[in-house]
Amino acid sequence: MADTFTIKDGEFCLNGEPFKIYSGAMHYFRTLPEYWEDRLLKLKLAGFNTVETYVCWNLHEPKKGEYNFSGLVDIVRFIETAKKVGLYAIVRPGPYICAEWEFGGFPAWLLKDKNIELRCNNELYLSHVRDYFEKLFDVLRPHLITNGGNIIAMQIENEYGSYGNDKKYLEALKKMYADLGVDVLTFTSDGTWCNMLSGGTIDGVLPTLNFGSRTASAFGALEPFGKVPKMCMEFWCGWFDHWGEKHHTRGADSTLKEIEEFLKQGASFNMYMFHGGTNFGFNAGSNHNKGFAPTVTSYDYCAPLTEWGDYTETYHKIRKLLCEKQNIPLTELPPSPKMQNVGKVALDEKAYLFENLDSISKKHYSPLPRSMEAYDQSHGLIYYTTKLKGKYSGAFLSISDVHDYAHVYFDKKKIATIDRMKEKSFFNKLKLKKQLYIGGVSGESELGILVDAMGRVNYGAELNDRKGISKVMLANQTLMDYTVHTIPLDNLHKLGFKKASEGEGKKEPVFLKGHFKAGEGDCFVNMKGFTKGYVFVNGFNLGRYWDIGPQRALYLPGTLLKEENEIIVFELENYKNPEVTIQDKPDLG
Repeated sequence: MADTFTIKDGEFCLNGEPFKIYSGAMHYFRTLPEYWEDRLLKLKLAGFNTVETYVCWNLHEPKKGEYNFSGLVDIVRFIETAKKVGLYAIVRPGPYICAEWEFGGFPAWLLKDKNIELRCNNELYLSHVRDYFEKLFDVLRPHLITNGGNIIAMQIENEYGSYGNDKKYLEALKKMYADLGVDVLTFTSDGTWCNMLSGGTIDGVLPTLNFGSRTASAFGALEPFGKVPKMCMEFWCGWFDHWGEKHHTRGADSTLKEIEEFLKQGASFNMYMFHGGTNFGFNAGSNHNKGFAPTVTSYDYCAPLTEWGDYTETYHKIRKLLCEKQNIPLTELPPSPKMQNVGKVALDEKAYLFENLDSISKKHYSPLPRSMEAYDQSHGLIYYTTKLKGKYSGAFLSISDVHDYAHVYFDKKKIATIDRMKEKSFFNKLKLKKQLYIGGVSGESELGILVDAMGRVNYGAELNDRKGISKVMLANQTLMDYTVHTIPLDNLHKLGFKKASEGEGKKEPVFLKGHFKAGEGDCFVNMKGFTKGYVFVNGFNLGRYWDIGPQRALYLPGTLLKEENEIIVFELENYKNPEVTIQDKPDLG
């Protein structure tokens, strides 16, 4: 007989008995599957009864109609593992999730159609959502508590009141859930500001709150909704980092104070995050408020469990509090993760990007430059080239909508770097204007623009964040007729490597390869001496590095390693020495 999870007299009830949700957030797609059971068990042993996860549409449907529910995104295995260790599950399918994740979880192909309107009652957009939900809910439905599973609740959209107020859209999603057999408790989650709650809630769906402090007064925001359970769906115990900013931390006692208040009020909560994990590959998103702000690779979030799954002071204090509250004995914990110090690794082979374009890119032709999405590209780099033929007098070059980081080449020589993070800087604009002056030319010259996409905006009004460029002008003349190379960086085995000594002095993006032996345990790739790029180990993309910090070393899970290993560093700018250090300590800034 299946369990029941309901609301009665303003309280959650499990099988008819009052039940408090003590949940911790852990995203299956930010932690390798080999570690799921370890992290979930540590959550259970800390006195929690539930795990919460978002669902990432972009990884489940990377191309329209092509679905993936295996490996890193085997959500069924994750849910079943949670059940195995004794945890209920809260699932937040979106379709938009924010989560500081690439495009807020949306697949990039949605942006190929310029007429699409996201997160509203747009017929085209909702048709894509339904196609995806049909597949996703087929996978999730057997694991609903109503069907004998451990999923007790599912969220409709995510923090919608922070974006819009289209009630027809929310009602359409609500109906979609019902039509597709979702018969568990549904809820929305929004900030405590009345505008957010007014825009993001609908009748018949439980409203919940998101906040990180002032718990004593925060639940007052629920008073207009009558007698409903006090539920903080996101209690922010930490925060995420942007490139070029300081690393965020939060003291254990500050977190503990708020949890004590939850218990005092008889409230339920979901700690965001309990285990943050990592934005592997190209999956770190960006924000755009006062300017473009891309998120770093680590999603440690100052969570009770570190990025690599180790205990913190916060973990131990919360565990003591929750276990005492529930009369749960403090049993022995699993050991801390095993770490290893590999040492220095020489990168003794190199392959220059432009020499290998034909091997690792797809070539397109178009009269005007288009965005990545128009060429069916989701991530990586894109390279636009066009010819100037005839006689041209000196003039200023302008490039519109650079998203996000571009090298500009004239006759194969780099003349400027355009960084979207600096687009509002007056002094940077002056510098670029000088650099983008093209002197008089005659005959034939080539203009090249290499663009690195740094994660689509995941929150706010700038969500439609197409990557690449949109227009190039020399004085008042629009430059046309482009050869475009899409470079997704997913086929590096096709690179033609040479000895590192060959081609010394060339100033262009380069792949550097080395090999190393490893034992057991996790580690971190320290990128001191390098500037900006990506690291691949045994074909797996660990994510982005950048010397502006705060993060200086990338997490390398031990399960990716073998006795003999290959590492490839793709450096966009320059480096001091062709070697990296693989160490047993993190460096988050």
